Amino acid sequence: MGQLSHRVELPFPLFDADNHLYEPPEAMTKYLPKDYRDVIQYVQVNGRTKIAIKGQISNYIPNPTFEVVARPGAWEEYFKFGNPEGKSKRELFGEPMRSIPAFFEPGPRLELMDQLGVDRTLMFPTLASLIEERLRDDPVAIHVIVHALNQWLDEVWGFNYKNRIFTTPVITLPIVEKAIEELEWCVKRGARAILIRPAPVPGFRGPRSFALPEFDPFWERVVEYDVFVGMHSSDSGYSRYTSEWDGVEKEMRPFETNAMAILNEWRPIQDAVASWVIHGALYRHPKLKVGIVEAGSKWMFPLLDNMAEVYKKAPECFPSDPVEEIKNRIYVSPFYEEGIDALIDLVGVDHVLYGSDWPHPEGLAEPTHYVTALEHLSVEDQAKIMGGNLSRLVTV
Repeated sequence: MGQLSHRVELPFPLFDADNHLYEPPEAMTKYLPKDYRDVIQYVQVNGRTKIAIKGQISNYIPNPTFEVVARPGAWEEYFKFGNPEGKSKRELFGEPMRSIPAFFEPGPRLELMDQLGVDRTLMFPTLASLIEERLRDDPVAIHVIVHALNQWLDEVWGFNYKNRIFTTPVITLPIVEKAIEELEWCVKRGARAILIRPAPVPGFRGPRSFALPEFDPFWERVVEYDVFVGMHSSDSGYSRYTSEWDGVEKEMRPFETNAMAILNEWRPIQDAVASWVIHGALYRHPKLKVGIVEAGSKWMFPLLDNMAEVYKKAPECFPSDPVEEIKNRIYVSPFYEEGIDALIDLVGVDHVLYGSDWPHPEGLAEPTHYVTALEHLSVEDQAKIMGGNLSRLVTV
């Protein structure tokens, strides 16, 4: 199979809902308080650098220094055509590459964005997605580690770089007052979008939904500051359940083949979106702006079918139809290979966001190539999906 992607010249500005930076070791360690220096460590194992959380080595990211990475879009053909030859994940990755400055710094990244035809982008961290799950038994440590990471992000990337790169600080929610402090700290430094994990929130008395009334003070501040909430695919902790079916105990490993994990990979997103209405936060905060990123859109159809059944059986649990509330309030970033017409028919073109996942191997090698999936739409609708909708949500 040949290379799928190629740069496409667009007649409208491109605002990408899903770009990533790679975090060097200092991102996690530079601003750690003295008492927490041992919580995050980079250690040598058989000549390779690994990250250890509270002394537990994690293989969540095989190379947590990101010195060598898979090429952008390495899996593009895999997601488009499947894996008929049954290749291993390593074979599908192909030849890796040494990382370039554009993966780690905003200046070189902006230059590369110009070459790629990307006008603006949300910029999500990568390694950050392992923090909350591996520290779920220590809510205080989660807040400390997340703040240290956000300090590094602010120092190196900033949260609004030249009105073109909007880096998303991580906001963790275990202690609501701490979450509000973190939000205000980030907004004061220019944050216009935040990253919230689609998972139950760890706590001293166990996990609970982020959409329960106890979190309303936080969501009220998010609305007050007009900040976009990006719920990006992460380690939501569901490997604890899928691993039980396999009879083993292990952490989530996104680059390891596991059929049970593949079968259930969008369950965290479904549950998170369902919780927004079941626990009422979308109803209580009608101006909240929530987008689902790097999860595609296929999960939306069975979720809404199931929610319709729930509403039929228990209408007393909802102020109004939860299916319509989700369709009217949640913004979705579909994968390039999925086909987009059914989603547009379901939620309307104004609720669809383009995202390339660049430079991850799961994304597109050339971000503008995404528009080739939209060529049958009007230019006006293409412009909305490729950036116009996100421009309404991320305001400066």
